[in-house]
Amino acid sequence: MTHIAGIVDSSAVVADTAIEYLLLDSRKVYSPASSLFFAIKGIRRDGDQFIPELYKKGVRNFVVSHKVETTLYPGANFLEVNDTLAALQQLAAYHRSQFKIPVIGITGSNGKTMVKEWLYQLLHENYNIVRSPKSYNSQIGVPLSVWQMNDQHTLGIFEAGISEQGEMLKLEKIIRPTIGVLTNIGEAHSEGFIDLEHKFREKIALFRNCKIILGREIDFETGREVVEMLGEDIKVLTWGYNESNDFVIKDIVKTNSETAISIEFNSEVCKIEIPFADDASIENAITCCCVLLHLGIRPEIIARRMNNIHPVNMRLELKKGINHCSIINDSYSADLSSLEIALNFLDQQSAGAKKTVILSDFLQSALPDAELYSQILDSLKKHQVTRVIGIGEKISTNLQQVNEMQTELFTSTDSFIEQYRSSQFKEETILIKGARVFVFEKIVQLLEQKVHQTVLEINLNAIAHNLKEYQKILKPTTKVMAMVKAFAYGSGASEIAGILQFHKVDYLGVAYADEGIELRKAGIALPIMVMNPDENAFESIVENDLEPEIYSFDLLNSFEKYLQQEGLQQFPIHIEIDTGMNRLGFGIDDIEKLSSVLQSNSFFKVQSAFTHLVASEEAAQDDFTIHQFNVFDRASRELEEKLGYDFIKHISNSAAAIRYPQLQMDMIRLGIGLYGVDSSGSDRLNLQTVATLKSTIAQLRHLQKGESVSYNRKGIIEKDSVIATIRIGYADGFPRRLGNGVGKVWLKGKQASVIGTVCMDMFMIDVTDIPGVKEGDVVIIFGNELPVEELAKWAGTIPYEIMTGISQRVNRVYFEE
Repeated sequence: MTHIAGIVDSSAVVADTAIEYLLLDSRKVYSPASSLFFAIKGIRRDGDQFIPELYKKGVRNFVVSHKVETTLYPGANFLEVNDTLAALQQLAAYHRSQFKIPVIGITGSNGKTMVKEWLYQLLHENYNIVRSPKSYNSQIGVPLSVWQMNDQHTLGIFEAGISEQGEMLKLEKIIRPTIGVLTNIGEAHSEGFIDLEHKFREKIALFRNCKIILGREIDFETGREVVEMLGEDIKVLTWGYNESNDFVIKDIVKTNSETAISIEFNSEVCKIEIPFADDASIENAITCCCVLLHLGIRPEIIARRMNNIHPVNMRLELKKGINHCSIINDSYSADLSSLEIALNFLDQQSAGAKKTVILSDFLQSALPDAELYSQILDSLKKHQVTRVIGIGEKISTNLQQVNEMQTELFTSTDSFIEQYRSSQFKEETILIKGARVFVFEKIVQLLEQKVHQTVLEINLNAIAHNLKEYQKILKPTTKVMAMVKAFAYGSGASEIAGILQFHKVDYLGVAYADEGIELRKAGIALPIMVMNPDENAFESIVENDLEPEIYSFDLLNSFEKYLQQEGLQQFPIHIEIDTGMNRLGFGIDDIEKLSSVLQSNSFFKVQSAFTHLVASEEAAQDDFTIHQFNVFDRASRELEEKLGYDFIKHISNSAAAIRYPQLQMDMIRLGIGLYGVDSSGSDRLNLQTVATLKSTIAQLRHLQKGESVSYNRKGIIEKDSVIATIRIGYADGFPRRLGNGVGKVWLKGKQASVIGTVCMDMFMIDVTDIPGVKEGDVVIIFGNELPVEELAKWAGTIPYEIMTGISQRVNRVYFEE
């Protein structure tokens, strides 16, 4: 720490502690004694507020930008700096300067992560590579990536992304690439730039100290002068079709799923075949091939390796498994960086359940086996894995002596499958992570709960993104209650609650006690408000530390008797005040009596008071919305004055949070907005689609004019047609109202109309005018391509009804990019 203090320009006197890990997230503390926390100021939250929590977890080293009362934290070290983010970058830049290895820096509008991952696949046999995890390419992600460098690495590959001018110079000081790779300059992420030339100038700053810059000819046509300004020692190598290029593309021949490419370099032709036919993959593969040719890799070796590159799946999928298990599918890669990412996701989703990890041999590493598997074992211990199942000869040899966790070892996937018993997996979260050659998809199929082919995909990144979008428009002091009632609007309560808990919302709201109990069983520790409690649920509410909404004197009296019987004091409750919904709640005339009752006993502690807005999304009802606020404000203030203590006051829902920022009060309640539906219709927030409902085509039928489709012969064929049967019906949540041409689905980039009556388990669509349709093709019911709002409009309802109506028999798959 003494050395670090000098690097980040802090004059603090601190103990000389060894630091291994840089910490920015209070939720990811695995080695507290050797971690250094940077209290970075975010949009809503200052990192300083997490110091007490981190101190309790054992963290003793902090970098802060404000004075801290150090007497509250005996034994802790505090480095005070002007800017904690700048200090993080300074430390990472110093760390980078200690290593003289070659470093490839990658930037561009698209393809950065793909090129980085493919270069890793193609070069790992030649180098011990350190690279950016996932797409860690930001002002924070780059320092964390570079901090991974150590003496064993012989090559670094880091990507850098920017959103506004001036940022790249900071990243350049940290990465210090010796070889620059520009994937492309396009329209993606152009908001912070005047034009493409401006974007080129900003991005090329990453390469100002490189010896070599490599990229597409088309991107350098107008930027040669910019590159020359960086220094005459820099050499630009371009690829393209013109003979003037350093790498000349001689031929590109596509088939359905493969592409053959011929590239001439230094008068020698390199011929490669890749298992992709899309333009983006072809460009990325050419870029990678050019890098390998520059590094002196022989064309025949490049050809062999290129033929084996595989897609970079950036998704971690969470699925329901057998025997109440949860399955995390990461069965396409095995390396140390992605293992850490997968284990973080395992922590996030296990919520107290047993953790099992199924691992294959790690094939893409230049580390000696003993050291590699020692690091793997350390990661498993750090994340408190309960059981590890190793598959492969190397992992079986190197993980034999493990006392801290249950260990099972198999030499091959087939050997595991031969001895597999479903009863061996029960009520646990299982991470399946392996190199592709081990075909762990077979294990996923064994452990996955068997369901039909209709799937509701839930994007957990989008939930987190939408939460942050709302937080941008909130005051720093405004709390957030996330509504997860009705099975989290059909998306799966415990899984959604898990991600919301991880991102530190303040409260959860459920409709009934049963929903709250399920969340507690799933390890959710957040405060939970129950909006519809009844007398039969009092015991469960108390046992599971739930907080009931009280909306009437009868309910208040009944709960008081129960608490008195149990000898409980100061139990948290939430008071609903009716201001115009006329559904539940104490009337305005009841406030004086309510205050008197609450004052006269010690059984209750009012945690919050709230009301429901009737029409917050409708401009025509703005006057009534303000009237409701004024009534609630008076009533809640009166109640607060009579009780003599403060409590949380909340009125705003998702729409009101956007349309009435002045009504934030102490907390807002987010419901449908978290799931990507802007009920306000304002488009002020950049909300992302969370749920995608998809199914598949079971059968194609060729029908002649005059024939009918489905029940009651309402779907009459008007011309010779091709009809596809889809594996979803009204029992799954696809409304019957969408039959007979009312509804549509998304298939191969086009909308296809429903024909005939919607059946219980399936419906039919007309695909006559959509070429290339075949059985098994995926059909989008709603999602990015076809918003749920559109589906609801066709059905004459609202998105809430569509989303909450998705049957429990529809498989939910949760994924994180």
